[in-house]
Amino acid sequence: MIAKVHRLGRTLFGALRVPMARAFASAENPLNHIGALTVFFLWIVLVSGIWLLLFFRTSVSGAFESVEYLTREQWYLGGIMRSLHRYASDAAIVTIFLHMVKEFVFNRYRGPRWYSWVTGVPLVWIVFILGITGYWLVWDELAQYVAINSAELIDRIPIFTDSMAGNFLSDELLSDRFFTLMAFLHLIGLPIFIVFGIWMHIFRLTGPRINPPRRMMAGTLLAMLILSAVYPAASHEQANLAMAPEVLRLDWFYLHVYPLIRIWSPGWVWVLLVGVSSIIVIMPWAPRQKKEPPALVTLDYCNGCERCVDDCPFGAVEMVARTDGTNYSHQASVDPDLCVSCGICVGACPTATPFRSQGALLPGIDLPDRSAAKLRDDIIAAGAEKSSPHVIVFGCRDDAQLKAIEKAGHRVVQVNCMGQLPPSYIDFALSRGHADGVMLLGCQDGDCSYRFGAEWTEQRIARQRDPMLRGRVDVSRVALGWQAPWADNANAVQKFDAFVESLKP
Repeated sequence: MIAKVHRLGRTLFGALRVPMARAFASAENPLNHIGALTVFFLWIVLVSGIWLLLFFRTSVSGAFESVEYLTREQWYLGGIMRSLHRYASDAAIVTIFLHMVKEFVFNRYRGPRWYSWVTGVPLVWIVFILGITGYWLVWDELAQYVAINSAELIDRIPIFTDSMAGNFLSDELLSDRFFTLMAFLHLIGLPIFIVFGIWMHIFRLTGPRINPPRRMMAGTLLAMLILSAVYPAASHEQANLAMAPEVLRLDWFYLHVYPLIRIWSPGWVWVLLVGVSSIIVIMPWAPRQKKEPPALVTLDYCNGCERCVDDCPFGAVEMVARTDGTNYSHQASVDPDLCVSCGICVGACPTATPFRSQGALLPGIDLPDRSAAKLRDDIIAAGAEKSSPHVIVFGCRDDAQLKAIEKAGHRVVQVNCMGQLPPSYIDFALSRGHADGVMLLGCQDGDCSYRFGAEWTEQRIARQRDPMLRGRVDVSRVALGWQAPWADNANAVQKFDAFVESLKP
C-alpha cells in the first residue's frame, strides 16, 4: 500500500516538475531546493519583521494605528515590508508542504532518516504558531476572530485554570500588556525556537545546504517585491469586541482549521491536529523499513584519511582513536544507527581499488552485501560479453533507467548509489580491456536518494574531488546519464545508443 502511494506521489510530483524543468536548469530548479527556500523565506520574514517592529506600538489602540501608518502613509517602504512579510510567510508554508511531500514520496523519511522527519513536526507547529500570532498583532477584525478562536482552543488544554477567552469579552478587559507579550513571542521567542528547530532538523546531515543559489534568492525576492507593490496586504476594519465581524478574508495558508472551531468544537479540532501530527510522527515505522547491513571497517586497510567522513551524507562515519596499535593515529568508525548503506564511503576510500593483485580485495570500508570485490567481479563478467564497441553501464539499484537498458538486452552493473563507484573501477574497466566505454546512470542534481551521490561522482570524474579519476583515462569514453526519476526511461536507451555510436571509429 505504501509503495503504491509512493508511486502515485512520484507521478504527481513529476507532473509538477515537468514545467519547472523547462523553465529552470537543474541546478536552479526550485524543486531541488525546497528546504533551502523555506529557510530563505523565513529570513525574509525575520528581516521585514524587524523593520515593522521599529514602528509597532504595543498597545490596544496603537497596534492597529501603527500598522495602518505603515500600510498607508509609509506605503513606499513600510507597506512593501508588511506585504513582503505576509507573502514570505505564506510561501514558507507552501515550501514546507512540498518538502514534506517530496521526502515522503521518495521514501526519504524511514530508517536512519527518521530523525529529520520527526524533528520537522514540532518545527512546523512553531511556524504555524508564529504566523497566527502575527495576525493577532494587527488587531483588526481578522485579528479579533483569530484571537477569540485561538483563546477557545487554548482553554481546551486542561493545564490552564483561568479562561483566556475571558480577556476578549470587551475592549475594557483587554490589556496593553497582552500586545507586549504577543510582540515578544512573535518577534523574539518563537524565532529563537525556529532557529533551534532548524538546527535540530539538520543536525545529523553532513554539509546541509540551507541557502538556495544566489540567482534563485534574487529572483524570488524580486518577484515578491513586485507582488507586494502590485497587490499590497491590507487590514480589515479595526477590531471591536462589542461586535462580531461579518465578512473576513481568511489566510488559508495559516488559518485553514479555524472555521472548523465553529463547525465542530475546539476539542475536536485538537483531536484532528494532534491526530494528524501523531500519524506523521509514526510514519517512519509504519511499516518499518527493512534494515540493510551497515558499512564495515577493515582496520588492516584503513589509514585514517578521513575521506569517508567527508563524503558521508548522513554523518554515519567518524574518526576515532586507533585501536590496533599501528602508526596511524585514527581509524574510521561507522554508527550502524545512522548508516543508510548507500556505499558513498566506499567510493571515497582510496584503498577500494580493483587493481589489487595480492590478497583479497578488502578496502578500508565496504558494504557487506554489495562489496567492492563483487563489484569487480561484476565488471569482469559484464566485460566478457564482447561487442564492438562494448559499453558497461553502471546504475543505481531500482533505477528505472537501468532497467530500461537491461530490458534492451545490454549487461548492467548495479551499485547502491552511483557515489559507491570508485573512479579506479572506471579505470579498471577501460584499461584492462573489459569495456570500450563506461556509462553511468543516476539521478539528476537534487533528486539523489542519498543527497550527494551524483554530485560527488561528477567531481571525482572531473578530477576535482578525491579520489580522482586518473589522468590516463580518456573522459570522452565516460558518459553521464543523469535523469529525473519520473522522466521518460526511453531517453536512457537513446543516450546509450548515441554513446555507442560516438565510440565507433
